[in-house]
Amino acid sequence: MAVFNRDSADEVSRGARAIVVRADVHGPERRDSDARLEEARGLALAIGIDVRAAQAFRVRDRKPATLFGSGQVDQIATLARMEEAELVIVDNALSPVQQSNLEKATETKVIDRTGLILEIFGERAATNEGRLQVELAHLDYQAGRLVRSWTHLERQRGGFGFLGGPGETQIEADRRMIRDRMAKIRRELDQVTKTRGLHRARRQRAPWPVIALVGYTNAGKSTLFNRMTGADVMAEDLLFATLDPTMRQIALPGLDKAILSDTVGFVSDLPTQLIAAFRATLEEVLSADLIVHVRDIAHPDSDAQRDDVIDVLSELGLAGEQALEGEGNDPPPIIEAWNKLDLLNDEAAVLAHETAARRDDVVILSALTGEGVDDLQRAISARLTSGAQVHQLRVPVADGAAVAWLHEHGEVIASRADGEDMLVEVRLSDSALARFLKRRES
Repeated sequence: MAVFNRDSADEVSRGARAIVVRADVHGPERRDSDARLEEARGLALAIGIDVRAAQAFRVRDRKPATLFGSGQVDQIATLARMEEAELVIVDNALSPVQQSNLEKATETKVIDRTGLILEIFGERAATNEGRLQVELAHLDYQAGRLVRSWTHLERQRGGFGFLGGPGETQIEADRRMIRDRMAKIRRELDQVTKTRGLHRARRQRAPWPVIALVGYTNAGKSTLFNRMTGADVMAEDLLFATLDPTMRQIALPGLDKAILSDTVGFVSDLPTQLIAAFRATLEEVLSADLIVHVRDIAHPDSDAQRDDVIDVLSELGLAGEQALEGEGNDPPPIIEAWNKLDLLNDEAAVLAHETAARRDDVVILSALTGEGVDDLQRAISARLTSGAQVHQLRVPVADGAAVAWLHEHGEVIASRADGEDMLVEVRLSDSALARFLKRRES
C-alpha cells in the first residue's frame, strides 16, 4: 500500500527509504525519548517502510513554521540526503504549514505521526466498518491539509446559471466533496452503531458475561485471545497487527459460557480523528462485565503505556484511572494481565511476582507459553462471581431452560415444587441475577 495517495506519480511505496526524526519539546516527558523513537520505527516498519536512521532533537520552543529550529532543519535535510531518503517521518503532530515548510527544506516527502498511524489503520482495516472508520479519519485529517497537499488548487470551475461569476475554486469544491463524503460515511456508521447496539442489547439479554481485552498495541492481546479461545486471530510482533474487534465464546471455572472480546490496540498520541472514528467499536468496552487490561510487563515503558491506555479510555468518556464509567452504568471491574513473563530475566520476574502479590487486581502470565493463563481465567471467574448471594426464585416447572440456566451460572442449593412453579434457592452474583431477571422479561 502506498503511503501517499495524493498523486500517483508522487507515491512513496512499501520498501521506501525513510528517516525518522522527533522533536523532544522542553518540559516533563512521560516517555523515554529512545523508546519513543523505537516505537516510531516500529510504526514505520508496520507498513513496510525501510527506516535508515532515527534521531531525536531537543526543542526548547516549538517553531510555528517548522517545529524544529533552523539549524535542526538543516541537519534533518543533510541526514535525508546522506541516507538517500524518499520520506521523512516526523514523530510529532505537524500543522499543514509545518509539513509544507519541512518538505520544501528537505526536498523530501514528509509525513507526521498522525498521518503514519492513519496509513497503518488504512492498511489493516479488514471489515466494512473498519474501512469506513479509517476513511472518515483520513478525510477529517486531509480536510485541514488541502491548502498544501493538492497541486491544482488555483484552478477555478466556471460559474453556471444566469449569474455566471468567478466560479468555484478547486479547493472549495474539494472541501465540499470531502464534507459530503464524510457526511455519507457518518450516516453509514450510524447505521452500523445501531446494529452493534442491537447486538449488544441481545448479548446483555443473554445469560453470558462479556470480558473485554484492552491494552497498548503489541502488548499481546491477540495472542492471549487466541490462547484463551483457540482462535486464529492475527497475532504478530507488529504494531497494530489487528484492528477489527473479535468476539469468541469461552468457558471459565464455574462459568460454562462467557464472551471474550479483543479490541483495537492503543498507542500514545493516538490521533483524535481515530478516537472519534472508532468510538462505536470501542464502546464494546462500555458494555463489558469485566475489563482485562493486557500490559507488556517486559517493555521499559510499561507504566507509561498503561497511562496512555487510560488516557484514551478517558477520551472515550470512560472516566477514572481504575474505574471506567459509562453513562448510567456502574464501572466494570478491571484486572491487569501482566503479559510477556517469558521475556523477563529471573531477577525481574521475581520482582514482578512480588509486586503483583501485593495487589488483588494483577495476574502475571505469558500468553505465548501459556504460563499463568489458568490463573487469569480463575481470577476472571472469581471477579465475575464475587458478591454472590443466596436468592429464592420462583420458576415455572415447564421452564426447564431457566432451571438449567441457574445451574450453569450459579450454585443451586435447593429446589422444590410448589404447584406449577419451582422454588429454587440459588447463590448468584448481582450481575448474574440481573441477567436472569432481564432474560425472564424478554
